[in-house]
Amino acid sequence: MILMASSSSSSSLKFTVRRCQPQLVPPAIPTPREVKPLSDIDDQEALRLHVAMVQIYPKHASMAEKDPVQVIRQALSQTLVFYYPFAGRLREGSHRKLMVDCTGEGVIFIEADADVTLDQFGDSLYPPFPCFHELLYDVPGTQQITNTPLLLVQVTRLKCGGLILAIGLNHTMCDGPGYKQFLNAWAEMARGATIPSIAPVWRRELLMARDPPRITCNHREFEQVQDTLPSSNQNMVQRSFFFGPLDIAALRRLIPQHLQHCTTFDLITACLWRCRTKALQIEADEDVRMMCIVNGRGRFNPPLPVGYYGNCFAYPAAVTTAGKLCRNPFGYAVELINKVKGEMTEEYLQSVTDLLVMKGRCLFTTVRSCIVSYMARLNLREVDFGWGEAVYGGMAQAGAGGFLGTSYFCSAKNGKGEEGIIFPICLPAEAMERFAEEFNDMLGNKNQPQTNSATFIMSTL
Repeated sequence: MILMASSSSSSSLKFTVRRCQPQLVPPAIPTPREVKPLSDIDDQEALRLHVAMVQIYPKHASMAEKDPVQVIRQALSQTLVFYYPFAGRLREGSHRKLMVDCTGEGVIFIEADADVTLDQFGDSLYPPFPCFHELLYDVPGTQQITNTPLLLVQVTRLKCGGLILAIGLNHTMCDGPGYKQFLNAWAEMARGATIPSIAPVWRRELLMARDPPRITCNHREFEQVQDTLPSSNQNMVQRSFFFGPLDIAALRRLIPQHLQHCTTFDLITACLWRCRTKALQIEADEDVRMMCIVNGRGRFNPPLPVGYYGNCFAYPAAVTTAGKLCRNPFGYAVELINKVKGEMTEEYLQSVTDLLVMKGRCLFTTVRSCIVSYMARLNLREVDFGWGEAVYGGMAQAGAGGFLGTSYFCSAKNGKGEEGIIFPICLPAEAMERFAEEFNDMLGNKNQPQTNSATFIMSTL
């Protein structure tokens, strides 16, 4: 059965997607039937959602005779032999504990064709993508967390010979580095490997709460905060902004000598936080918080085993008032971000794990909060299924589930071919206009953003 879907968006690009009926792809050979508990980091409320990822590949001369759907589907089936928990289904036990029932049923795979070329996307090869709901079809019943496939994959062939690989991923299964490891294994299989270069390691028991659990650190990311103004998700728009090398140099010039050791992450996170807070016109005496996702893999002694693909991060919160953030020199925000990353130790992550179990796997503070994840260092564009480097690899949109205050920094090239970092952000339409002005002012650059998303594409979150 072929489903026709005509697509258009406010970027004015229109195209039609012909989609085959979704099918289940199981592992290529039988895999162990067992039940594997997730870690106490994996099954927190914040990760009980599906995230949308996308890889976009141009035509490649050496692959002209190859069908990307067949290559990628077959490689997926082979990869699931090694990553067989992905072919199972989540079940919920007592105290909301999640576990994977390794049934081997498989993941959802959709074959599709679009009558559009990559060139027609122009500068739209960044979030929010025109008509993304057609490039990753929302199969009915797959948005729940338990008793449903853990991966949803759509391969869309383009008229020019390029392809778009879109992936809906259950976040309880893995984090950014874990996803990159899985994607690399899948790409290796597509290029002819028989086993992945890094063997996957489950070992979720390494990130379980202590018995008895005990909170040993201060976790401002989980404070209970009353919202003085109920926030509305009405009239939300998404837009991407690009930091080129000159922009990052401009930010660095704004900070004093004693902060010059700060990273690119510190600079761009502080910039986003300040511009967003000004754009939302938050009262000067109200607390605002920026939560920074910090990978815990390097913080363990002994280290976590190579190949561990579960969630292994925390998101310590920098907290200040809106007035202090906006009125102080830029270095104030940069220093807050730089310091908060240093809170992340093995003990901090263990304390988070214990807190989550003690408090019923609770959600983080959502009031006047934003979260950033620095995915640029993963460089997802380098993942090669045989079609070479992707022109874009990363998150498909801002936000995480119902929380729209999450932004992801991904590596990208702008229209001029400059390497840089792009991030999508989701804000009410009027606030987005103010954000763009603040962002341009900070960078001293009137040509921002260099993505087409200046024409607002309405958020479909």
